[in-house]
Amino acid sequence: MRLSFPLVLIPFLSACATVPPLTPEQRAGLWWQDVSVLAADDMEGRLTGTPGYQRAADYVVRQAAAAGLKPAGDNGYFQSVAFEEQSVASEQSSAALVAGGAASPLRIPQDIIISTRSGTRPQRVEAPLVFLGYGLHLPEAGHDDFAGIDLKGKIAVVVGGGPADISGALKSHARGERLRLLEERGAVGVITLTTPKAVEVPWSRSMAQVTQTGMYFADPSIRDLKSDFFFASFNPEETEKLFVRSGRSFAEIAALSDASKAVPRFELNQSLRASVVSSRKLVSSNNVVAMLPGNDPALRNEYVVLSAHLDHLGMSAPINGDPLYNGALDNAAGVSTLLDIARTLQSRRVRPKRSILFVFVTAEEKGLLGSSYFAQRPTVPNGSIVANLNFDMALPIFPLRSVIALGAEESSLGGAAAEVGQSMGLPLVPDPFPERNSFTRSDQYSFIRQGIPALAFKFGFAKDTPEAEIERKWRSTHYHAPSDDLSQPVAREDAIRLNDFVAELTLRVADAAERPQWLQQSFFRRFAKN
Repeated sequence: MRLSFPLVLIPFLSACATVPPLTPEQRAGLWWQDVSVLAADDMEGRLTGTPGYQRAADYVVRQAAAAGLKPAGDNGYFQSVAFEEQSVASEQSSAALVAGGAASPLRIPQDIIISTRSGTRPQRVEAPLVFLGYGLHLPEAGHDDFAGIDLKGKIAVVVGGGPADISGALKSHARGERLRLLEERGAVGVITLTTPKAVEVPWSRSMAQVTQTGMYFADPSIRDLKSDFFFASFNPEETEKLFVRSGRSFAEIAALSDASKAVPRFELNQSLRASVVSSRKLVSSNNVVAMLPGNDPALRNEYVVLSAHLDHLGMSAPINGDPLYNGALDNAAGVSTLLDIARTLQSRRVRPKRSILFVFVTAEEKGLLGSSYFAQRPTVPNGSIVANLNFDMALPIFPLRSVIALGAEESSLGGAAAEVGQSMGLPLVPDPFPERNSFTRSDQYSFIRQGIPALAFKFGFAKDTPEAEIERKWRSTHYHAPSDDLSQPVAREDAIRLNDFVAELTLRVADAAERPQWLQQSFFRRFAKN
């Protein structure tokens, strides 16, 4: 499909374009070439802060410059971000459930995995366990799992999911704020539970990744957690161990969660004792920031941000003999999409009214850190970013017939996206699995937290369809696995159609008289700064 533009641009393009537009087939070939370079073995999985990641960043800079994009970082195309990297030595750490003076050892990582993300882990902790239901603080929506619970000095245990009558976006946001709120209420840790039906990544694969390091900002002032905090997840097949003294069963809780029903809160009548052996070091990594300047004197100092994360997981324990996590669809494909859009706009000599920033962020896999840093400390003036459109794991693994635009129901961007979709025969469809927290699991959420309307895009599908089964199998087999590589089948020309969709939406936003606005009923409207 050829890229269509608003009618006001067509005479301009016809008069100015001297470079013949590439065909969809040619663009698909170039797009896959970029994916192939970024997901090649010599990029070593693009782990944040490594030479492999920097090689990938250098490649993106060369391609952005060739597409006519201008440097817009604080050091040419780069914005440097400082992190503290943390590793946990599982074989030297220990954990046990304690009750009545008796300790029942837990196996690390077979039973419990201690997270390396989101701040420093304590060397030792022993604290009572309290089951906090879904662990959602949403009093505005009539739901507050924190209400009436004394968390001081305790470890909260929470299960995934949430009430059916609360939007997926709002539940995802509450989960994103959970650690900060637990710390504020005096909790010393949290253990997250997943029901067997909700498992995306098999526990065996999670165990293979326990050597992965975590990161958080080197600058304590912008960390969500300000002090040592225990953070772990529990194997779904072993979770009954946490409930044996409570008079309840995890099977009962899992059934309620899977049905999105009310979940009780109660003491688990035992404590967790843990000794954590960890190490830390300082690392830095670059966001890549490039700009297509706007041409309107009044609007060119406002910016539409297109974003995609460049990092992946690097190398870890081998799975089926392969230790390298190439990250082809997560997210070399998203990075390549931004490069394709940039080349397409260049070939058509497009100069939008507002400027367009192409932001390739680091450390998404470490907790949206690169995008959070850019959103909080942008390389353009504060308040000048009007929208964010994000690409992360769009999954071109079946034909494109519809589009999921995460966040569409929250801002005027949703209406604009629906109009674009109607004109291109690509209707918007809702997220079929809101309980996955997709709304807060990628970089658009960093912009939303700063009050900037944002969307993220995926190939559309509905529950209980062949596409849903293809997507489920991809996640269970390839997501965060070495097999997310260049050997998997990919719908390349359909990927270009989604690129066209987002390019069209980008231009509509860039050329609109007014900035995108949060809808009146949106919870996230409260974060708006203007």
